[in-house]
This record gives sequence, C-alpha cells and structure tokens, in this order.
Amino acid sequence: MTMYRESIDKDELAEMPLIQFEGEIHLVESKEGYLASINYLSQQTMLGFDTETKPAFKKGEYNEVALLQLATKDMAFLFRLNKMGLPNGLKNILENPKIQKIGVAIRDDIKSLQKLNNFNPGGFIELQDHVKDFGIQNFSLKKLSAIVLGYRISKSQRVTNWEAFELTEAQQIYAATDAWISHRIFESLSQQ
Repeated sequence: MTMYRESIDKDELAEMPLIQFEGEIHLVESKEGYLASINYLSQQTMLGFDTETKPAFKKGEYNEVALLQLATKDMAFLFRLNKMGLPNGLKNILENPKIQKIGVAIRDDIKSLQKLNNFNPGGFIELQDHVKDFGIQNFSLKKLSAIVLGYRISKSQRVTNWEAFELTEAQQIYAATDAWISHRIFESLSQQ
C-alpha cells in the first residue's frame, strides 16, 4: 500500500494545477429530471457526495440544506432541495448500503438532510477516516485532493447563495467538483 504525505502547506498548495469537474452536470429541479436521475443513480455502486447550504451571517441564523450533489466519474447530479425537498427516491439512495457514498465531513451533511426527510444512512464512507490508513493527516477536501491527486480545487463559490432562483455556471461547476473529487480521491486510493 502506498503511503502518502501527511500534509501539505498553503504555499505548495497554491502552486498545484487547478482541477474541476468537466463531465455532464444535471441540475435537478423538476419531476422529469428527478425520475431519470434516480433511475440512473440507483444503478451505481459508488457516488461522490456533498451538500451546500446558504451561508448564515448572523448569530442564531440557520438555513436548511439547499443542494445535494451526487457524482459518478463523469456525471454530477445537483438536486435543488430548497425547491423540491428530499423525495423518497433520493432517500432510498441515501439509505442503500450497496451504493457507497463518499464525502468529507459528512456527519453534519447527513444530519441536515435528515431534517428534510428522516432516513437511516447506509453505505456512507467518511474520506477523513479512510485516508488515515494511508498516513494522511490533512483532512480538508482541498488538501486531500492535492496530496492524493496532485491537483487543487477552487473553493471560491463556497459562501455564495445556494438558494438563489438560478444557480450560476460557476456554482454548478463548484458543486459538481466537490462531490466528484471525493469519488476520484477514493477511487485513486482504492487502486493502491
């Protein structure tokens, strides 16, 4: 098994080439798009997983999760939960132990999703725990991408409005990249 570097510093990270998701992005807001997406995702064995929530800037302010991202190697599905809630078909995927869902800091994401429609999480893999077996001690998605893949990802869209009526192209690429990069890191580690 290959051992990786424990960590990476900011200067070195800044020198790394930038990578982003370049596959097909499906923005799911309608019933038609939803049904086709669920059908496709239900047949997968591994998905990158992430969520986005509109940032709260005042103390005591809380926003519900607005976006759920699930990604394969070449497709990313962005579910606008603020427009459609968390339907049962999506809930079934989140509960299915046969579909691995890989992400970083997923505990809070799962808790936020459970507030929309309670479910028993199945098949989730916390990348932060998984990378410890490879000697990695830096756990942010940005640093994991650099250490394992040799690329950095942009976090410039993180604090944008995820409840906006329409998501910008930059938001969509950012959201797709966050889910897809977890999939790619896990796949890379699995090939060791």
